[in-house]
Amino acid sequence: MTNSTFTAGFTAAGSSETSAASGEYRPGVCNIGPAEIARRRRAGHVGLVATVVTLGVLAAIDAPPVARLIVALPAAVATSGYLQARLRFCAGFGSRGVFNFGPLGQVQDVEDGDARARDRSKASQIGLASLAVGVTVGVLAALLPLGPPSESSSPAVVGSGRTR
Repeated sequence: MTNSTFTAGFTAAGSSETSAASGEYRPGVCNIGPAEIARRRRAGHVGLVATVVTLGVLAAIDAPPVARLIVALPAAVATSGYLQARLRFCAGFGSRGVFNFGPLGQVQDVEDGDARARDRSKASQIGLASLAVGVTVGVLAALLPLGPPSESSSPAVVGSGRTR
């Protein structure tokens, strides 16, 4: 599945790129500009690194499969960051009814009730997609055959086969 196929369910093709470039708020489509997009992308990077490091540590200490489910959390963070950057839509801003196309931290309120409802809907979609990917990664991590090989899976060395 390509990125454009995955994101097609969230926006009309190309509409979010145009909005972010022009600095135009579009309800349920685009609510952040370049500075906020870069911040979401960095959050995705941090979440991805945290996912890999967490799984590596859990594998190194031979954690039981159920403990490896914890990688779902940083994986969901990574997914959320990358989705928000790609979609040019901040789920948190959508939930709060604000948008920002200026410097970091300078949000403006969304006045229209219908626009706020569309933003909340998009925020929920991003949250659910992030949760789904996080849970999937966590389950896959739990199912990975990590740890030392069992004795029954390694060939037994009985002897050299020579006698004197």
